[in-house]
Amino acid sequence: MTVTRELLAEPLELRCGAVLPHRLAKSALSEQLGNRRNAPTSELASLYRTWAHGGAGLLVTGNVMVDPAALGEPRNVAVPTVPDAAAFRPWAQAVDGTDAQLWVQLNHPGRQSPRYLSRRPVAPSAVSFGDRGVRTAFAAPRALTGAEIEGIVERFALAARTFVAAGFAGVQLHGAHGYLISQFLSPLVNRREDEWGRDRSRFLLEVVRAVRAAVGDRVPVSVKLNSADFQRGGFDEDESLRVVRALGEAGIDLLEISGGTYEKTVMMGTVRESTAQREAYFLDYAAKARQVSDVALMVTGGFTTAAAMAEALRSGALDVIGLGRPYIVDAELPGRLLAGADVQAQRRCPRTGIRLADSLLEIQWHTQQLHRLAEGKPADRRSAWRALATAGLNDPLNAFRRVRA
Repeated sequence: MTVTRELLAEPLELRCGAVLPHRLAKSALSEQLGNRRNAPTSELASLYRTWAHGGAGLLVTGNVMVDPAALGEPRNVAVPTVPDAAAFRPWAQAVDGTDAQLWVQLNHPGRQSPRYLSRRPVAPSAVSFGDRGVRTAFAAPRALTGAEIEGIVERFALAARTFVAAGFAGVQLHGAHGYLISQFLSPLVNRREDEWGRDRSRFLLEVVRAVRAAVGDRVPVSVKLNSADFQRGGFDEDESLRVVRALGEAGIDLLEISGGTYEKTVMMGTVRESTAQREAYFLDYAAKARQVSDVALMVTGGFTTAAAMAEALRSGALDVIGLGRPYIVDAELPGRLLAGADVQAQRRCPRTGIRLADSLLEIQWHTQQLHRLAEGKPADRRSAWRALATAGLNDPLNAFRRVRA
């Protein structure tokens, strides 16, 4: 247990010189705790204060949208056209007095802006979702113009500059789960014949370059990237590894590995039983990524025990352990793991035994608990059907809106 604790507690120096205090991170979770103007609320600061005092070393926020006119969810925090860093400062100050670093995750939904928020969302190409069920929730997108693409690149840079000025320690760009950056990478969605289509990684790399120029060389810049979309004809592992190499050459500081889209929801835990038993969902891919780049790697998904976390670190395939939903039900989990306590990452979500209902419940129950945590309340042990009923009454389209970031 001593060796395990030492591995988890070892600091990590990133390329830019920033040092993470240990190897346990909270990966992004879509909080939906912005106000009606899409500004951060006191509940957000309270939530991150709780996590910071629970022992987290790195805290990555959920979806912060770079354009208030392009939202993935109605209560996303978004960066206004003329931003004021002071509006985000109370959120940044939530980690004061702790060792935790708070990084903002920046995103643009592209075509994944629900129909009731956007009647004509944008995308690299005018390609609707192939899955009929998902297509009912999202309107058909229109293709972005070249000038609009360049404008979005600048919005990422403006947002990054604003949050760093507010006191955030780092920036993560969401390039996974079918959002706009992921859409540019996908041959299924990006069918452009111009420079943004001939090299589908160009948009991501241009955003990385613009953000780096905006925040300077000493601020960590991270990317969350799919190992694959898990869709036939989509962004596959070989292409993903080529992007990993390019990101390393572009000088990012940390790469977080994930996978899936709204149509193939691997990021929500839909994995094979053998993979779940091994705990780390994307460990095999991480080992391959390590062969093409020396950028620090963070793997999120499936970790349960301290022993498995330590073994993954010992293997050299990754550098940071990402945990998401376990932080919702146990905000003090990282502190207890680092202290050597015999604890596991908990998954308390109730089950109905009906696959479709349980898929929705996995999202809804955790969102409800996240909001309780922000209010200073413990996890609620309400029944599966009660949790589903509450979600349905609040918003019948939650199945598509509250997918994890």
